[in-house]
Amino acid sequence: MSHIRFEGIGKSYRGRPALEMINLDVEPSSLTVFCGPPGSGKSVLMRILIGLEAPSAGRILSNGQDITRLTAAERSIGYVPQSFALFPHMSVFDNIAYPMMLQGVPRAEITSRVDQAAEMLRIRPLLSKRPSQLSGGEKQRAAIARGILKNADIFILDDPLVGLDFKLRESLMEDLKDMRTEIDATFLYVTADPLEALTMAEHLVVMDQGHLIEAGPVDTVYYDPTRLRAAELVGFPRCNILPGRLDMPGAICTTALGALQVSLQDGAAATETMVAIRPEDIAPAASDSAPLGVGEVTLVENLGSEAVVYVRFGETTLVTTISAGATAHVDLGDPFPFMIRPGAPIVFERESGWRIGRASPVLAGTRND
Repeated sequence: MSHIRFEGIGKSYRGRPALEMINLDVEPSSLTVFCGPPGSGKSVLMRILIGLEAPSAGRILSNGQDITRLTAAERSIGYVPQSFALFPHMSVFDNIAYPMMLQGVPRAEITSRVDQAAEMLRIRPLLSKRPSQLSGGEKQRAAIARGILKNADIFILDDPLVGLDFKLRESLMEDLKDMRTEIDATFLYVTADPLEALTMAEHLVVMDQGHLIEAGPVDTVYYDPTRLRAAELVGFPRCNILPGRLDMPGAICTTALGALQVSLQDGAAATETMVAIRPEDIAPAASDSAPLGVGEVTLVENLGSEAVVYVRFGETTLVTTISAGATAHVDLGDPFPFMIRPGAPIVFERESGWRIGRASPVLAGTRND
């Protein structure tokens, strides 16, 4: 399996940087998701890896070999683009087989491999049809089948599910994860959808404005981000972000939700801060306990197994999640007593965006000045 290393990759267009100093190792046989908003540079980085564009600076290594100047045809990388890019005059079979035909693969092997991929993606009955006879989801499955049949152990999937309905995307995400395991390849998956990123990823790379913001195992990036921007970009529903002020001694951070006792990292000395709290870490207070605060319900969005509840507390709107069964007891305008899980709030230095510690609400009688 191939180990990919990006070393100091930069890319500029007419003097405007699209990527700046990207340094990253992609582990072999992993499913690594690159996420970030449109224009963050993730697709540019993939085009450079494929060989469709050359970097302005830096190099790419595959198993220690510098592949930066190799042509796309010389790189052992499969590619599934955003667009279906199917030839309308060819059958689905020939569309899928086309890259192998160009490589001179024997016909019997082509037939066997196309049949295997079609079975895996549940499109075998469609092989004799033309693309115009397929639905959007069927076209995407055909495009994915073509992309994964290249003789390669690295595959790039550039936002392959964009534009598909949620149920179809959900089904294809599971198919792709199973497929990666079955063929034991390295998948680099690109998406702007944070929920899709969390669903797909084993390893997660967060990009923004041409910079690599955060990278690591998906649980680490989600629960323990080192950068405020990563907390903002990764997660659904969105993370609650509150300004705060850190007072020393005592490491007390004052926010709109009250005082937080901060466990500071070594060397942290910021005054102006931002505090990130995941929605699942804000919960309805038990009837027999004193709440941290009491807000007012302004919106309830039922997502099936859970509901997203928006709560106004003073001038602040909080986003929290509750089980779907609890929505019967929550209505617009209702009071919403809430607690915050101790240790859940993450405190960042406001100017740099770097994490400086974690915090817990200061309840009555527990302040430690």
